[in-house]
Amino acid sequence: MMRDHVKLHAFKLADDVAVLVYMLTSGFPRDELYGLTSQMRRAAVSVPSNIVEGCARESQTEYLRFLEIAFGSLRELHYQFGLAKRLNYCTDIETSECESKIIEAEKVLNSLIRSLRNTNTLQPNTLQPNTLQPNTLQPKPLQPKPLQPNPLQPKPLQPD
Repeated sequence: MMRDHVKLHAFKLADDVAVLVYMLTSGFPRDELYGLTSQMRRAAVSVPSNIVEGCARESQTEYLRFLEIAFGSLRELHYQFGLAKRLNYCTDIETSECESKIIEAEKVLNSLIRSLRNTNTLQPNTLQPNTLQPNTLQPKPLQPKPLQPNPLQPKPLQPD
């Protein structure tokens, strides 16, 4: 079943975050181009990319797995924002819009993941019922076997 990622609110938020991260990191120091700038951009692009890839998967399990990967990248990005602020690469004012968008995306994506997990565990046909039809041979109930003496255990001594 193909899903349309464009209809997902989580995708829209993740896409907004990716654009904001590119705009924000363009002002980072030049010597961070291959360091934190690159890492933040990769994490930011990874979120909507994994949502899109998950939507293209046929199975619910694979879809859920890609959403979990997207969520992990989002959490990674959230940490990297804090690090960038502590390194004075950006100010609270510069990051407030992006950070609030990240938090909202985390909540929405986490809710989607949780709802899919709950749906997965409650789906019918996870356990197949007994498929024997009426008027056919039914399995016999199990009967306990009588206890047999253990050949490895020594026999009790007999009085003489």
